[in-house]
Order: sequence, then C-alpha cells, then structure tokens
Amino acid sequence: MEKKTLRRIKRHDRIAAFGIRGTGVLVIAGVILILLLIGREALPLFSSPTATLEQRVALPDGLTADAVLAVGVDEYLQQAYVVDRQGRFIFFRLADQQVVSRLSAQSGVDDDVLTQVEPVSQYRYALHWRSGRISLQRVRFVQHYNEQGQRVSSVFLDQEASFAPVDALPNRTVVARSDQGSTRVSLLPGQTLDIEQQVTEEDFLGNETTQSYRSVLEQVHPDALTVLKLDHGGRTLYAATRSGGLLRWDLSEPGVPRLLDKVQAFDDHRAITALTLLIGDQSLAVGDETGLISVWFPVPTEEGPGSKRLGLIHALSVHDAPVEQLVPSSRNRTVLSLDDNGVAHLDYSTSERHLLTLVEKEPFTLAALSVRGDALLGLQRDGAVGLWRIDCPHPEAGFKALFGKIWYESYQEPQWVWQSSAASDEFEAKLSLVPLIFGTLKGTFYAMIFAIPLALLGAVYTSQFGSVRLREVVKPAVEIMAAVPSVIIGFLAALWFAPLLERSFPGFVLTLVLVPLLFVLLLLVWSSLRQRPWARYVERGHEFLVLAPLLVLALAMALQLGPWLENGLFGGDFKLWLFQQAGVRYDARNSIVIAFALGFAVIPIIFTMAEDALSNVPGSLKAASLALGASRWQTVWRVVLPSASPGIFAAIMIGLGRAVGETMIVLMATGNTPIMDWSMFNGMRPLSANIAVEIPEAPHGDTLYRVLFLSAVLLFVMTFVLNTVAEIVRQRLRRKYGRF
Repeated sequence: MEKKTLRRIKRHDRIAAFGIRGTGVLVIAGVILILLLIGREALPLFSSPTATLEQRVALPDGLTADAVLAVGVDEYLQQAYVVDRQGRFIFFRLADQQVVSRLSAQSGVDDDVLTQVEPVSQYRYALHWRSGRISLQRVRFVQHYNEQGQRVSSVFLDQEASFAPVDALPNRTVVARSDQGSTRVSLLPGQTLDIEQQVTEEDFLGNETTQSYRSVLEQVHPDALTVLKLDHGGRTLYAATRSGGLLRWDLSEPGVPRLLDKVQAFDDHRAITALTLLIGDQSLAVGDETGLISVWFPVPTEEGPGSKRLGLIHALSVHDAPVEQLVPSSRNRTVLSLDDNGVAHLDYSTSERHLLTLVEKEPFTLAALSVRGDALLGLQRDGAVGLWRIDCPHPEAGFKALFGKIWYESYQEPQWVWQSSAASDEFEAKLSLVPLIFGTLKGTFYAMIFAIPLALLGAVYTSQFGSVRLREVVKPAVEIMAAVPSVIIGFLAALWFAPLLERSFPGFVLTLVLVPLLFVLLLLVWSSLRQRPWARYVERGHEFLVLAPLLVLALAMALQLGPWLENGLFGGDFKLWLFQQAGVRYDARNSIVIAFALGFAVIPIIFTMAEDALSNVPGSLKAASLALGASRWQTVWRVVLPSASPGIFAAIMIGLGRAVGETMIVLMATGNTPIMDWSMFNGMRPLSANIAVEIPEAPHGDTLYRVLFLSAVLLFVMTFVLNTVAEIVRQRLRRKYGRF
C-alpha cells in the first residue's frame, strides 16, 4: 500500500476517533449540565434561612422600652408603629424616623392608662385599661398613589369592640373578634372564668341587633391558671396552668361553655408560660418555663365520630430561659418565640424545622412578624427598634418534610402525604415525595410483571422455535408497536380498556385459569396427534397456528362465563363483595390497567433487544448441543439463554428505565391518587405524572415549583442508578459467558 494512501487512512482514523470521543464527551457533558440545571432549582429547598439587620432607629418622642407595650410594621416594611401606655399608636417611617401619624385609643375614662396590650391577630390588639375596660382596636393601612406616582400609606385606627369592667379586678383577660361578634374571657380570683359573648344577628330586613351572653365557670382547675388564649373566632378557649395542665372549652354555643379537654401536658409539672394559635386555629403552640416550644392539636380518638383530644404533636426548639412571648405568622405555620433573655427563635411547626436563632447584644423585649413573614420588627432593651429581613422562602420544606412521616392537623397519626393545594387559605401544603416514589415503583413493578414474561417468551419462541418467515413478520410488527404514541396507549387504556375490565373483571380472572387448563389439555391430545404429517409441520415453527386460536377460545369462554362466576361466587357484584369482605375499593383506573397499558409500551423494547441477543448466539453452539443429544428446549435453556443473558438483562433494564420515566400512560390511565398501597385494585401517582399534573399550577420560584424540580432530580438519579447497575451486571455476565 502506498505511503500516501496509508497516511490518508490513518488521518481519517484519527479524525473519526476524535469525532467519536468528542461526541461522547458532549453527550456526557450535556447530561451533567441537565442535572446541574434541575439541581440548581431544587437546591434552595435545603438552604439555611438568614436574618439581616436592615434598619435600626430609636423610639420616637423620647419613649423608653418600658413605656412601649406593642410594636408592629406595615406590609411594605416602610412604616413601623408602637403602642404606649397612654393608648397612643405612634407611626413613624423606618427610613428617617419621621413620625407620620399619632392615633389615640380611648377607654371612655379620663386619665386612663394601659396596663397590657394583647396582639389578637395581625394589626388587631386588645387594650387592657387600668379602669378594667377592654377595647379591641384594629390598625388599617390604606395604600394609594399621589400625583407623582408614589405610593402613599394612610393609617386608621378602628375600635371594633368594647367591654365594660367586670365585678372584680381580673388577673388576665383575652378577647377575640369575628364577623358574628366579640368574645371576652376574664380570669377572676378563685380560678373563676367570666365569659362574655356579644353576638350580632341580622334579620331579613338587614337590621342588626347585638345580644350579650354571659357565663361563669368556677374553680376550673386546682392549680393557678397562667395563660388564656382564644381562637380568632372566639369559639374555642384554651387555658394553661402553673403545673403544666392544658384545658380546652367549646364556646360555639353562646352562654353554654363546654369543657372538651383537661390534660396534664408535662409529667414534670413544669409551668406553661405562653400560648398562641397558629394559622387555621387548630395547632396550639405552647411555651414553658424550661424553654421548650411544643405544638398541640386535637387528635381523632377511637371513642366515636367527632371525638378528639389534645395531643402533643411536635417538639420545636428549646430556649435557655423560660419562654416569654409567642408570635405566630399570618402566612404559614411559622412561630416566633422570645425568652426571658431576649433571644428570638424562629421555627416551622409541622416539620419541626428550626429556621434560625437571632441573638443581639441588646436583648429583645417585644417582637412582631410582618404580614408576609419576610421581616421581624424587634424592640430592644436600650430603646432601639430594629427591622431584620428574613430570607426563608421555603420554611415548609426540608428533608423531614419531603421524605419523613409528618403528623398533619386532623390526622390520626404521622403519615407520608402529598397534597399540594386546597380551597382553604389555612390549608397546609403536604409535599412528601415518598408516595410519589412509591407510585413510581408500584407502577413499574406491575408493568414489568406483565411485560417481561411475554416479551422474553415471545423473543425465545420467535428466535429459536419459529420459522424464518414468522420471524420476518413478527419482529417488524412488534417494532412498529414501539412507534405507537404513548398518549394513544393511555387514551385507549383510560377510555376503553379500564371500563371493559371493570365490567368483566371476573372473566379476566377466569382467563388465568382457562388458558393454562386448555394448554394442558392440548398437550395431552397432541401426544396422540404429533405423528401425523400436518402435526409435524406445525411443530417445525408453526405452533402459533394451534396456540393462537386456543388463546382466543380461552378468552372468549372466560368472558362468557365471567357473569356466571360473578353471580355464583360474588353475589352478582364483585366490587361490592371485594369491599365488604376485604375492605378494598375497586378503582376503575387501577394497577391492573397500568400493567396492561404500560406493559404494552415496554414489550417492544424488551422483545426487540432480547430477540437480537438470542439470534446472535453462534449457530455452532446450538448445533453442538443438538449433536450431543439435547432437545431444542434443553439447548435453549442450557446454552442459548446463558450466552444471551447479557443482552437479555440489558433489554430488561432498558425496559425498566422506560417504565420508570413514562408519563402520559400513567397520567391518563391511573387515578393519580398519591396513596401507599400495593393493592392491584388501587391507582397511584408516579413522579413523572405528578410533574405533568402540578407544573401548570406551580408559581415560579415557589416551594411546589422547586419540589417538582427535586422530583426530576430523583427521576434522573433513579434512571442513572438503574443504567449503572445494568451495565455492571451486563459486563459480569459477558465475562462469565464470554467463553461461549
């Protein structure tokens, strides 16, 4: 060969090698880049929250920290306000400390001063006057724009309710306000509760009348009550004692309080020092003298429908000093706690996630959270007011919330739950990925149980027993099946096969009995017919001419006998019998439908690759086995299958990867119910289908949005692990059987 030609060949070889390596590197880089992109969107779910001091100003009008009873901040974090002992609400800009408004609350008594200000809800305060009167005040911020297009905020102070003094000087008083009226509860000497409920009623002419109901509860507990708390509607009253007792009353019927709970919260009889209700008015945050923050809510019991008792559900962070103040977020189930040392903790109750600890040189005396929960306004002992920006966009996320069992409100026990949205504003997103991972594995399991035997047995028959002409027809036909769009398979499974299976399920079960039975009968009859010339022709790769009609006959017989079986064994209604006898509901779109539909999509991949692996086994191996006296089946079992095992295993793993990542079929053919139940009569919700269902409703950058990206990362990891394991096993099988 000429040197010039040889150099040209080598140059072309180097170019080809470079192109192949470069393309491979680009593919790997592209896959890694995709993983990094989706991982970057999911990573903020696990980032640590931070608090940054944005502004720090002195109290206006020369006020001292002791003269301030409450603090607050507007939604846009531009104006802060304080409430002093004279009942003045002083509003000032945080940017320049300029006082913009002073609004005074009046008790109706001259020279009256405030003794306590109780935050009832966001911008709503109960003012306790020295005269014994109580007024409920609400701060309103009204936003508008001036001629220059700048946003201007106007503030108003509305008195929503007023209560006259009780006969004796109360130790503590709590107030609540709703659309139906107002409620006041006062703790009098002698462990007596004085309850006044003002109910507003409207007649058919639109005239409003207010009726007052009063009730007295005497000697409610042998130990001294330390804290009282009403829910926002005034329908439930909570009380705590110095020895760690918790009590709960139902006030929904005016004038007739009903005791619901009387429990000992802590065995060591520690004193409870603070109570607050989280958003939704079901979870009660409890702070005690040891510094522990715990969360309680009524749990369903076995005593009967509607029976609930308070239970300790979550234990949050622990302070080094007794808890002094609890501030709930109006946006989610985050709770801010202050201890006697002026240290602030921020926790998310449901997942028990400690978000951050805020320790300053000058301790906090009062604190408030912004409406959006993105800032904390704190009053310090030196008289300074500070605004801390809180960067915590995903407090409800975390490893435990995503993968651990969580005890949600109204649930009887901790569970893995996925429920991303609901109609109520107080709803709490439940974002456990465990039911979705379970659904992915369940759907894949049932699909592979159906697909693997059919695909492998079909490949073995086509490659080893069928005629060449049969192989030329069957293999292209099966490969064409792979080109059927998955949306068509899902459509047919949901609208045609699922109703058919529901109507004729006993008949399909009977098919599993009749097909083997008829095949056994055929074998018994065939032993006396196989010597005939036409039978020998059938045995030479044309067995399907007999077996296919037999399969159709068995299916037809089963569907005809199915109603008789249902009437005889199941009382005419299999679904009702299944529920009454086994407690299992039959869902129309269940795992059996998925097994057929998803298996139909996976079979062509497994069949094609397995058939190629079986056909590529050298003919000399089969000829040698047959020459030694082995039968065709013995040759296939002992020689062909071991030699083709690397390719067969690769076919199964690729089919498994296809089943794991399939979206449209499982989206259309299942009930999309994220439940954890292996029953074949129930549906599931896999990760892939969940992404398709939820992504249109997920706001950009929201927790749900990032959890869906985390789901994509999990799918990526699952398929990567499957492919890696498949390649390792395939290489070992190749080394083991390479001598063939």
